[in-house]
Amino acid sequence: MSIIKFLSAYAVPAMFLVILCTGLYKNVKIYDIFIEGAKEGITTVVRIMPVLVGLLVAVGVFRASGALDLLIYATKPLASLVGIPAEAMPLVLMRPISGSASLAIVSDILKVHGPDSFVGRVVSTMMGSTETIFYTLSVYFGSVGIKNIRYTLIAALIADTISIVVSVWICALVFGR
Repeated sequence: MSIIKFLSAYAVPAMFLVILCTGLYKNVKIYDIFIEGAKEGITTVVRIMPVLVGLLVAVGVFRASGALDLLIYATKPLASLVGIPAEAMPLVLMRPISGSASLAIVSDILKVHGPDSFVGRVVSTMMGSTETIFYTLSVYFGSVGIKNIRYTLIAALIADTISIVVSVWICALVFGR
């Protein structure tokens, strides 16, 4: 068995055992702390549920209204200027909003073009190097009650844009067009 397989097989049980042993050593009531954390988790879920429902409804309306298709059509000239394949534009526009919609888009692209095509490699790289910005901000900032996300949103959108361009550049460099 290789060292990586060994570590991956025993990492979680070892961490669990270390946590239990540390708790016993320090006389911590492990089960009570676990139950308290679970209660806090449920409270957080209830607190962020309206934000998530609103976001999911907005994504559904955005896709069903045809606004996504219109936005893709409008951004194709800029995308071709930067070298982003036209087939990847739905992912570029949907990824900051919804992870599940992005996954569905990638799945469709891979079915049509294949995972070893340039477009398949680009969208796979984009999925791994970009973030669902609006979802993440709504969940994390919503859970602690932060309403002013202006600077975080700007920084995240800049990072996402750079990740998209670099994904295309790296794939072109490593795999060619």
